[in-house]
Amino acid sequence: MKGLQNILLILICTIFCFSCSEKQDFNQYEDLSITPTLEASIFFVKVQESLINRVVDVSFFTQDFNFDAFEEAFFSDRVLEGVITYELENTTDKPIEIEIEFLDENDILLDTEVFTMPAAPTAVLIRERAYGNTGKSLEILRNTSKLRLNASNFGDNTSTSGIPDAAIVLRSSAQFTLRLK
Repeated sequence: MKGLQNILLILICTIFCFSCSEKQDFNQYEDLSITPTLEASIFFVKVQESLINRVVDVSFFTQDFNFDAFEEAFFSDRVLEGVITYELENTTDKPIEIEIEFLDENDILLDTEVFTMPAAPTAVLIRERAYGNTGKSLEILRNTSKLRLNASNFGDNTSTSGIPDAAIVLRSSAQFTLRLK
């Protein structure tokens, strides 16, 4: 009797397994589209007013930032669009100009961003630059090997701001949408 109950239970389970399952479609992967948005910081630069006063030349800061991430095949082959956000704050008593150059591996200029700010007090300058369908060419990003930052003082080299810890601060970050599949 117990053997008959076990056979009956196995038969019922088998019927449920075949009647409740349907054929699996493993071709759904072909229809899948994955486009994540990635965020990254590009650079952060802070120059104190006391340092600016020590430099007698108009150009008080120049630095190259190696940025090969744009050249990586993983990025350049998959990037669809992007936005670079710049934030510039000037709490010094000097009018300034910041220039960011996008350069390829042979130091050929691909693009330039220029920011001009009067002496403090000023609001934080925020600029978003789009690349892709709604902005500048993605080829600029794909071919950028380094960023060159030039900062110029169009004021004097003796005065000081009444704001404590007066400085020029430049931040930049980016958001890029990539097609992974």
